[in-house]
Amino acid sequence: MRVLVTGGTSLVGSHVARLLKDRGDDVVLFQRGSGPAGYEQRLGDVSDAGAVTAAVAGIDAVVHMAARVGIVGSWAEFEDTNVNGTANLIAASWAEGVSRFVYVSSPSVAHTGESLVGADAGVATPDAVRGHYSKSKAQAELLALEASGPSFPVLALRPHLIWGPGDNQLVGRIVERARQGRLATIGTGMALIDTTYVSNAASAIVAGLDRAPEVEGRALVVSNGEPRPVAELVSRIVRAAGLEPPRLKVPYAVAKAGGRAVERVWDRTERDAEPPMTSFLAEQLATAHWFDQRETRRALQWEPEVSLAAGFENLQEWFAYRSV
Repeated sequence: MRVLVTGGTSLVGSHVARLLKDRGDDVVLFQRGSGPAGYEQRLGDVSDAGAVTAAVAGIDAVVHMAARVGIVGSWAEFEDTNVNGTANLIAASWAEGVSRFVYVSSPSVAHTGESLVGADAGVATPDAVRGHYSKSKAQAELLALEASGPSFPVLALRPHLIWGPGDNQLVGRIVERARQGRLATIGTGMALIDTTYVSNAASAIVAGLDRAPEVEGRALVVSNGEPRPVAELVSRIVRAAGLEPPRLKVPYAVAKAGGRAVERVWDRTERDAEPPMTSFLAEQLATAHWFDQRETRRALQWEPEVSLAAGFENLQEWFAYRSV
């Protein structure tokens, strides 16, 4: 199978590309700049319809992971990459006769603020979610799933909080704040949160590519299925990096109010740096969000291979190797 992977230079994207290549698929990477050696590469931006059309030529299947992430940026910037870029890929893939399409989404597309305890995927709700990222990903997911049908099967997968060695998002941010003495526990730290080790996320995406014709038109959340208190997760990440867990505790109400104040400052000054706190981030760190994985595993015929315990051992070894 000839598979186009967008976002193939990202943490999980590189794992997906390697899994596909190792099993014998012909992998083509589509990205703005040159990527790793050993893959055919087609350069361009997903927001450029012409470049997308050229990239999809001769492709059998698409895994779409390229996205604008983070908190900072205008709505137009998120819309251009996440919504318009996905629309371009869907249109080009359908016209090319692509046999299957996996859209990598996010659980945040259906998270409106309340605690999620053993929840199912839920429906993407662009008008109810928080932040440009979540709204744009929700709109893009709806576009993708609306295009799905027997002749063009589309599956949306929502990996939850991906982490692992080399992660500059979750792990990188937590470790950097710990080193700067700016890491704090928000609320009690006892809210249960599920996460996904990077190789598990990648294998689930590959399984989704294989199973798309049978489960098309659906959205499934992917995780390790091992919810833990947020304070425990943060502690294990910083200890893997050889640091001490945070001692500072900030009440949830204080963190959320402070986040709102920071958001107003960032909006007025149009800063490019990531804010130290937002109301959404405070909410994510103080409320439970974990998902029932039984239907995901049944539909994908997939099981995570790396446990949390093994993942943290891998992370500790990675940090130790980097310090040598």
